[in-house]
Amino acid sequence: MSIALIALVGLLCPVSSMAAGVEITDFRGETLRLDAPATRIVALAPHLVENLYSAGLGDRIVGAVSYSDYPPAARAIPEVGGYTNISLEAVVSKDPDLVVAWASGQGGDPATLARFEALGIPVYVDRPRQLEDIARAIRDLGVLGDTREVADAAASRFERRLSSLRERYSTRSPVSVFYQVWDDPLQTLAGEQFVGQVIRLCGGRNIFADAVSLAPKVGIESVLERDPQAIVASGMGDERPDWLDDWRDWPGLQAVENDHLFFVAPDIIQRATMRVLDGATTLCRQLESVRRDKG
Repeated sequence: MSIALIALVGLLCPVSSMAAGVEITDFRGETLRLDAPATRIVALAPHLVENLYSAGLGDRIVGAVSYSDYPPAARAIPEVGGYTNISLEAVVSKDPDLVVAWASGQGGDPATLARFEALGIPVYVDRPRQLEDIARAIRDLGVLGDTREVADAAASRFERRLSSLRERYSTRSPVSVFYQVWDDPLQTLAGEQFVGQVIRLCGGRNIFADAVSLAPKVGIESVLERDPQAIVASGMGDERPDWLDDWRDWPGLQAVENDHLFFVAPDIIQRATMRVLDGATTLCRQLESVRRDKG
């Protein structure tokens, strides 16, 4: 090949798309460059494990944090700690050529990132704030692992389904919602939390959307005062928590009077993965039942 032809190829094929290497800008705005597509990946949040599978990279995950349980095959991935207590030694022992971290977990904090940088381990940091960010993250991972076709197909399916739900429900008459994370202490999520996006998608109004803290502890009196039309519990697992029925001690609440005490499993509404639209579909139908009962 002539020097002129080599130069022409270089102009037509930027470094970020050449087979020899990949480049992406993560959610921090940092440019991440890999000399070759990632083949040994450590994921430092359960939702990132799911998104790697969605991007066609599940078989390249060599380490993950605890509670990385979906899809079922993820349960066999060796653990490197929890997302708030990562073992750096365990991560390094996996000899990763890519670490994917969550900005709100230990893997995304500046001190941990600095240690990875000192060890020469590339890190992609995820910080989903909008539902659309899920599709972006899956596409980014597809670039980093050179599985663009699989990742783009998954991201596109997510976007189509999101658009359909938004078109159907987001402009419906608003339903006031108390989203309950836990009972003791009584805890909820504020409007800027990821769940708040799902509530708005369904035409709901989070009664604590204005809370200063992202996961505020609240009093029963404040819930009674705001009198939600629906109470939606998450809890810690796939089963409806018994404490949701404690609200029946307050029959004056609209949600209790009309039997609008609902449950959505936390993994399908609080994780920034494609499954969040399963949770959204469940919540949207629940809020639609509130509207029907109102007449």
